Amino acid sequence: MDEHLKKNVLFTSVDTVVNWARASSLWPMTFGLACCAIEFMATGASNYDLDRFGAGVPRATPRQADLIIISGTVTLKMATRIRRLYEQMAEPKYVISMGSCANSGGPYWQHGYSVLKGIDRVIPVDVYVPGCPPRPEALLEGLLKLQEKIQLKHLKKGKEG
Repeated sequence: MDEHLKKNVLFTSVDTVVNWARASSLWPMTFGLACCAIEFMATGASNYDLDRFGAGVPRATPRQADLIIISGTVTLKMATRIRRLYEQMAEPKYVISMGSCANSGGPYWQHGYSVLKGIDRVIPVDVYVPGCPPRPEALLEGLLKLQEKIQLKHLKKGKEG
């Protein structure tokens, strides 16, 4: 009987199961600002199939989303709206900054007076995806990094406390 239990019973913590479930069912908000949004849409198409990573149910409202992918040039006027959308999202919430413009202002960083020099000046960012625009493969890698970060979150809590 003991041998049968060892093969068929798995012991783990509740945090591990909850973080696995969170990482495996991210719901991104449908939100795009510029050319990077086209690559985000391509990531959801059949060639790349975002759904196989558990993030294929885009939501049109921040109240039902737990992931916002900031893709494209963020103007100062749009930054206040992004902040409001972020605040309306339920906890836990995650942010992926996609593309050079969202990461640091892109080609407009020096002379673009109306361009935000990085979305991390307005909201906290979990994963940065570089590129101008990043390919769908890069966004998928960023999504996998976010999933890994979510799953390992409980380990870091245990070491800090």
